[in-house]
Amino acid sequence: MLRETKDGVALAVRAQPGAKKTAIAGIYGAGDSAQLKVAVQAPPIEGRANEALIKFLAATFNLPKSSVELISGDLSRAKVFLLCGAKLDSIRTVLNAALSS
Repeated sequence: MLRETKDGVALAVRAQPGAKKTAIAGIYGAGDSAQLKVAVQAPPIEGRANEALIKFLAATFNLPKSSVELISGDLSRAKVFLLCGAKLDSIRTVLNAALSS
């Protein structure tokens, strides 16, 4: 789900577009193939869900929108985002707090 890179942290996400509100919905899968499940209010039309995910992840991890980059999965539910300049420990701390609440 999380992988440290030279540019920041890669985050695997499983998108669920068309939800009532955008929020972390748990973990999808297990082990190395686990993904952060995120319910997205925006529909999967013309990149709106991707844009909503970028905005949500930036707000969740206290990053500027320009620091969240979709690196794979543009047209798929399974996506990978690069959180540029982020540190693995701080991302893990925020995720653990969000998943435990």
